[in-house]
Amino acid sequence: MNKFYASCGKGLEYLLADELVALGCRRATAATAGANVEGTLADAQRAVLWSRLASRVLWPIAEFDCADEHALYRGVAAVDWTEHLESVHTLAVDAHVSGDAITHARYAAQRVKDAVVDTLRARTGARPDVDTETPDLRLNLVLRKGRAILSVDLGGGPLHRRGWRQKQGEAPLKENLAAAVLLRGQWPKVYAEGGALFDPMCGSGTLLIEAALMAADVAPGLQRHGLLPPTRWRGFDFAGWRALCDEARTRESAGLAALRPAFAGSDLDPHAIRAARENEAMAGLSGLIHWQVADVAQLQALPIDAGAAPGVAVCNPPYDARLAADPALYRALGDALKRLVPSWRASLLCGDAGLAQATGLRASKKYQIFNGAIECALIVCDPIARIGHAEQRAQAEDAAPAPLSEGAQMVANRLRKNLRKLKSWREREGVTCYRAYDADLPEYAAAIDVYASDEAEPRTYLHVQEYAAPATIPEADQRRRWNELLAAAREVFAVPRERIALKTRARGKGGSKYGQFDQRGEFVAVREGAARLRVNPFDYLDTGLFLDHRPMRLRIAGEARGRRFLNLFAYTGAATVQAAVGGAAETTTVDLSATYLQWCADNLRENGIAGPQHRLVQADAMQWLEADRGRYDLIFCDPPTFSNSARADDFDIQREHVRLLRAAVARLADNGVLYFSNNFRRFRFDDEAVAQFARCEEISAATIPPDFARDARIHRCWRLEPR
Repeated sequence: MNKFYASCGKGLEYLLADELVALGCRRATAATAGANVEGTLADAQRAVLWSRLASRVLWPIAEFDCADEHALYRGVAAVDWTEHLESVHTLAVDAHVSGDAITHARYAAQRVKDAVVDTLRARTGARPDVDTETPDLRLNLVLRKGRAILSVDLGGGPLHRRGWRQKQGEAPLKENLAAAVLLRGQWPKVYAEGGALFDPMCGSGTLLIEAALMAADVAPGLQRHGLLPPTRWRGFDFAGWRALCDEARTRESAGLAALRPAFAGSDLDPHAIRAARENEAMAGLSGLIHWQVADVAQLQALPIDAGAAPGVAVCNPPYDARLAADPALYRALGDALKRLVPSWRASLLCGDAGLAQATGLRASKKYQIFNGAIECALIVCDPIARIGHAEQRAQAEDAAPAPLSEGAQMVANRLRKNLRKLKSWREREGVTCYRAYDADLPEYAAAIDVYASDEAEPRTYLHVQEYAAPATIPEADQRRRWNELLAAAREVFAVPRERIALKTRARGKGGSKYGQFDQRGEFVAVREGAARLRVNPFDYLDTGLFLDHRPMRLRIAGEARGRRFLNLFAYTGAATVQAAVGGAAETTTVDLSATYLQWCADNLRENGIAGPQHRLVQADAMQWLEADRGRYDLIFCDPPTFSNSARADDFDIQREHVRLLRAAVARLADNGVLYFSNNFRRFRFDDEAVAQFARCEEISAATIPPDFARDARIHRCWRLEPR
């Protein structure tokens, strides 16, 4: 009896093991992201054709110790490759490595390819070509703990590709993950008992099409491979494969002929419904699925006759890689299902446990499952809506917040301690936007900023930035700690999920990576001193207001009266607003970004400030400064650490700061003052060079506010005057 390996998405392992045994394999044991299987080559080939859950089926052909790249090459070269492929065939290699022996998967794949090619060239005088898309033979290398396993990928590539998908939405659900959602909802049993299936947010139709093909007994690999075998590996049983396909086609014909039109899907996006119809046609299911364009919140009746038997509602509601989603949409989904099909079963793949809870549905079962790298919550509700006293008890239980874990309680205690410490300062200074937590507990590496809206009844928003964890921290621990931190923040601040912005700040060249995230377009007016400023917690990595510069901006407001103010690298112009509110005679704001200049204009308008004396300039600040001939009494310069905009020369603050400061000081009027700041932690100020043209004093300590006292290196700041 041979052994082989079938891979799958994390969270599907036990389902896959059961499926493989049902397909005839002698034994299948769940492993991480797959199953170890005992069975024949015929069993493995049947799995390639019939498994709805597997990602790959790997048949091992060599196993050897592998201490380094030379051992890898020797081990692969020791295989008689004339038994596996011909020189005219094409080849591809996938590699997965861990440990210290070889650290780069692409390099490992290259060495395997080299060994195969060199061996065949030596034996036959010819070599196979590489084809990464549709090779005749696809090999798979796993290198772990100094041991290498080389296998033939019997399916020739990812098995989730069924062959019918022509169009897809922005975040398509893999077909094998869709199969898991259906199996957890017991769809095959429900269909056999006369039930129907409904997806109220169907996107391009993956769940419905997979369900229809499952009900029709269509082999998931039949359309993917067509009349051709999945591999040209010489050890493949081609006659056995043809027999399997012949049987599958017979079962397909009978299943499609008997298939009931028990499927309905709706989506708000007409383009998604159009794509779903095209995918339905490619899958050979035309006319069997009822599609409609509809908002889930507006659905008043099921779009098909579901019959008397309870059915299954399935859905993969929207969320993205940062688990950003609208809880109100999840609530609308739950309300619609309770209204339309209260006695049915639901199987819902939600972004996380918090979003699952937002549906308002009580799950009878919960599963941890991964959509790619995203850890999700798959909940099964049976039935969707309870009745009578049982429902009342369930609602009471759902309404009660879950007790915090030990780790979450520790974070909550630290947050409360920080709030007590900052309370008197915040009340005295009137601070309503501040940092409440900044990796105070090293295991919970994140920053939590609080923004209170400037209105009669202020709303609190949280801006939570997760710092990139070291590679040595397991992903599961990272996700657990992140969820514990969020649970603590929600309890302490009593903020609904829709007012919490979640961000991940990774380190890039020269500093933090900045990028655009959501497109909610939700701006919130907040108060800083006498100024109102607009922040956007959701759409960008930063909110539009650097809280650590609060003292510097208020200093500018106090010194600006009657003076000409210049703001370089202005971002959203918060310093400009403070200068204008403080009575500046005129302001000039320079930034390369039209988006940020518009934001500055909106900030000025928020404070009733307008007129030609407040000038906005879209330009590269360095080039503009060296060309300008104006005079300014007060200049604020807070440049980025590094910039490589396509519309300007590359900028490096360490390399350019002397040139920048020389040009800025040259624009100062008599008795003028330049404030220079940056947040590059390894920045070295060239005192000797700057001393030639300016008197300079570092004032960093005076510009760090109490809420940033834990990180005195958040920025540095200097006060310069011309000599």
